[in-house]
Amino acid sequence: MIFSHPKPVNDVIRYLLSSLLLIVSFLIVRPATAQTSTGKPNFIVILTDDQGYGDLGCYGHPSIKTPNIDRMAAEGQRWTSFYVAANVCTPSRAGLLTGRLPIRTGMCSDKRRVLFPDSDGGLPQSENTIARILKKQGYRTAAIGKWHLGHLPQYLPTSHGFDSYYGIPYSNDMDRVNDLDTRESLMNPKVEYFNVPLMRNTQIIERPADQTTIVKRYTEEALKFISQKKTGSATQPFFLYLAHSLPHVPLFASAKFKGTSERGLYGDVIEEIDWSTGQILDALRKAGLDKNTYVVFTSDNGPWVIFDENGGSAGPLFGSKGTSYEGGVRVPAIFWGPGRVKPAVVSQMGSTLDLLPTFSSLTGATLPTDRVYDGYNLVPVLRGTGKSPRNEMLYYHSTRLFAARKNDFKLYFFKNNPQGYPEKLEKLTTYTLYNLQHDPSERFDIAAKYPEKVREIEEMVRQHQATVVAAPSQLEKRIVSQKN
Repeated sequence: MIFSHPKPVNDVIRYLLSSLLLIVSFLIVRPATAQTSTGKPNFIVILTDDQGYGDLGCYGHPSIKTPNIDRMAAEGQRWTSFYVAANVCTPSRAGLLTGRLPIRTGMCSDKRRVLFPDSDGGLPQSENTIARILKKQGYRTAAIGKWHLGHLPQYLPTSHGFDSYYGIPYSNDMDRVNDLDTRESLMNPKVEYFNVPLMRNTQIIERPADQTTIVKRYTEEALKFISQKKTGSATQPFFLYLAHSLPHVPLFASAKFKGTSERGLYGDVIEEIDWSTGQILDALRKAGLDKNTYVVFTSDNGPWVIFDENGGSAGPLFGSKGTSYEGGVRVPAIFWGPGRVKPAVVSQMGSTLDLLPTFSSLTGATLPTDRVYDGYNLVPVLRGTGKSPRNEMLYYHSTRLFAARKNDFKLYFFKNNPQGYPEKLEKLTTYTLYNLQHDPSERFDIAAKYPEKVREIEEMVRQHQATVVAAPSQLEKRIVSQKN
């Protein structure tokens, strides 16, 4: 009698198995469900220092191996005509974080091109940063790495919308020991040659910073920040700004990577940064955050080619860091966001200036109307639903407008040393014009052939300049107590 009812027993077993499968499925998808509960995406910006347009495998480098960044490009969008706001560190970074040309924020100068350890200025408190805007939208924010927008407390990341900061506050070649030869110390560096501070928030925790482990430690800090994703019972969206101090000279690689690449020390550094990027993307996947996170990988300007093999490459582009030729201001740019960014190779124009309005749009933030922004919302391109609204680019060399681009054509008003240093800025008596889609290497001046394009760009520049009120320079202020 006990075994005369097999069908109900089977039904019970099937019911229990089905219930177990439902529970397992819920546990598997729960991280992804939790991370979308706010409806707002996470953002990570990975910024390298002095990395050239041609220094990644996916941008054509023949010997540097970057499998993680290459995969990121294959899964997302690789932009081929993406620009920075300036051709050196400080003004470029100011443009990225504020969405405004440095001429408007006072973060440029004809006398001192970047901030130094004796500088008394920095990014003004009146400026809105990406972090400050996202903070008002309920975001956790962190800056890791090179800052270079002011090392005094009132200018540090913690005074500009970031909850925390861990990094070197300016370029890694600064605070050089005075009795050392400049070039020799940069080409064959040791940690003790550069007395740069490593800071946590506003406090110095190590000096000199051990730069041989700096990529590794920045990465560990980034992973720690990503893992701290809970606030109470809700998941809080985050913004991480990871600005590597390298491959700016002096070059340092950890023991695991030193001597491992086919490109020498410079290649070792890039491949360690690739490893770092892979660690961050893997962490997002494992935490179920990849479907709700936008990651942008780019550089702050072109390569510092005067340092020979210790400098990078602009690939097919003319010029380098310190110039507003394409090699100095066109940089690699990759946007990644599975399910959010439509994979593509994008040849339309974009800029680091566009990150602030793009992130604001994705979070529903409204930008203040009391100032001029120079960025555009790139969301239609990221989603594959429209074209880039950017059809012009203005190339400032400090306070002077070096060149301007409209659609495919770029017009030059100045010329300078294509290696950037020493600087020899010279006003052109006859402007030069290039079609950058046909001639990205800028070899063929076609101004005489297209006078109407010259006039069209000149008119665009006049309209732009009518909107510009140059702010007092923050870069020329020096700390009085220090030797100038």
